[in-house]
Amino acid sequence: MGTQFGDALERLSPLPPSDFRVARSTIFALVARVRQLDSAYKRAGAVHGCVLAAGSEILHHVEDIGRHNAVDTISGQMWLNGERGDDKLFYTTGRLTSEMVIKVVEMGIPVLVSRSGTTEMGLQVARRCGVTLIGRARNERFLVFNGAERIGFGGCLCAWRACLHACASLIPC
Repeated sequence: MGTQFGDALERLSPLPPSDFRVARSTIFALVARVRQLDSAYKRAGAVHGCVLAAGSEILHHVEDIGRHNAVDTISGQMWLNGERGDDKLFYTTGRLTSEMVIKVVEMGIPVLVSRSGTTEMGLQVARRCGVTLIGRARNERFLVFNGAERIGFGGCLCAWRACLHACASLIPC
C-alpha cells in the first residue's frame, strides 16, 4: 500500500458500534436505481461512479475518470452539507480496495457496496474497522465479504447460513 494510505491506516479508528441495519431488498433497490442513472459511463465508458444513499434513495451521484476523485467529491459534499454518514450506504463501481474502505471509514459510513470485487487488503481494513463490505452487487445478487450481521436477509436465513459456511474465510462467524 502506498505511503499516503499507509499513514491513513495507522491513524484510522474503527467505526463506533451502531444499530444501523439494511435490508437485502434495499440493497437490491439501490443497485437497480444506480443502474438506471443516466451516466457518462453508459455513453463513453472508462468512468468511475460513486453514490451516497440513504437506503435506496440516491443523495449524491458523482462520476470521474479517477475513482478517488469521485469518492472525495462526495466526501466534500457531505462536509459542505453537514451530512452524517452513520446511516448511509456508499456505492462505487470500482474494486473494494483498502483506499476505498479507508475513505468510507473517514466519512463514517458503515456499508460499502460495489458491482466489483474486493482486494485482500480492502477486506482486512473492513474487518479491522467494522465496515460491511458488499461486492459483485448486480441485479438481485451480491456477496457479503464482511459485516453480514448488518444485513436483514428476511426469509433468506437458510441461504445466508449456507453462504457463511461456504465462505468462512470471507465472512467471520
